[in-house]
Amino acid sequence: MTDNKRWQVRPDGSNWGDFGENDQYGRLNLLDEQAVLAGVAEVRCGRTFCLSLPLDRPGGDYHGLGRRPPQLAPVAGRHGLTCNWRPDASLADVWNDDRVEMHTQASTHWDALAHVGHVFDANGDGTSEIVYYNGYRGGTDIGATENGSGDEHGSCARALGVERLAERCVQGRGVMIDLHDAYGAERRFVGYEDLMTICEARGVVVERGDIVCLHTGLAAALLQWNGAPPQSALEASHSVLDSRDPRLLQWIAESGIVALVADNFAIEGVPAREDAGADCAEPLHELCVFKLGMPLGELWYLSELNDWLRDNRRSRFLLTAPPLRLPGAVAAPVTPVATV
Repeated sequence: MTDNKRWQVRPDGSNWGDFGENDQYGRLNLLDEQAVLAGVAEVRCGRTFCLSLPLDRPGGDYHGLGRRPPQLAPVAGRHGLTCNWRPDASLADVWNDDRVEMHTQASTHWDALAHVGHVFDANGDGTSEIVYYNGYRGGTDIGATENGSGDEHGSCARALGVERLAERCVQGRGVMIDLHDAYGAERRFVGYEDLMTICEARGVVVERGDIVCLHTGLAAALLQWNGAPPQSALEASHSVLDSRDPRLLQWIAESGIVALVADNFAIEGVPAREDAGADCAEPLHELCVFKLGMPLGELWYLSELNDWLRDNRRSRFLLTAPPLRLPGAVAAPVTPVATV
């Protein structure tokens, strides 16, 4: 390796450099023309499903993260709500303009590669520093922020922000795995053996370039609670992946999937199962976002699609899910569409 590389040592189990030393797309590089055509081939009857919650749901405050529903308001000044083109109303045109304050991860969203970093000695000099996918770390790599501070969030997000997902369009073959059918509303840490058993029972096959969607039923339950979910629902119900299961993490890494989606809050259990030797709180996020460059979709609404797929003995569909092209954001709302 040359001295001017962004990293000299890459984390165990990562794919840093596999798509080029300046890569900013991660596993989305596998969402190529062939993968898109595989998704299109799943369209047989032309029916569509909206996979987004209303963006003012679920409500509540999961783990006290302060992610609130969007706040709508009129645009300030004359160009606001119910405005005529001229103040004297000599023209009949009336229109509304509004603005929104939004927490990008409060409802259905994608997590971008700038969302999760890790403290790691990427230089191999014995000193750990905060780094992100493919060794991006701060202002010294991709320029200082607008105020000249070169802070970690601002500079990293300009390389690995959610606009990278939008640029790649995120359209391909989705594959549904129904955890709710097996476990209902039970809080269940789903490991590798559980997942493989479910896939075998339903005939689910996951291939390189697929986007895996996990149906737990939580998003449907959140709609029923009408914006005020009980705390027990936020933290103690429905299935989550067991991110302390090394075989599960190995399967994710080796499967060639380009993204992982669920209708719950974090895909994995938070907190994860106790592990005295652990060096991270959310191993799935560390593996997917930090090591593999794999975006994560959370709080998607999957129940209607899942029911249709089950009734029609299918598990695959065309998924179209580009996020907002919001430069520098570490996440963004998305209105995914499934076509079957």
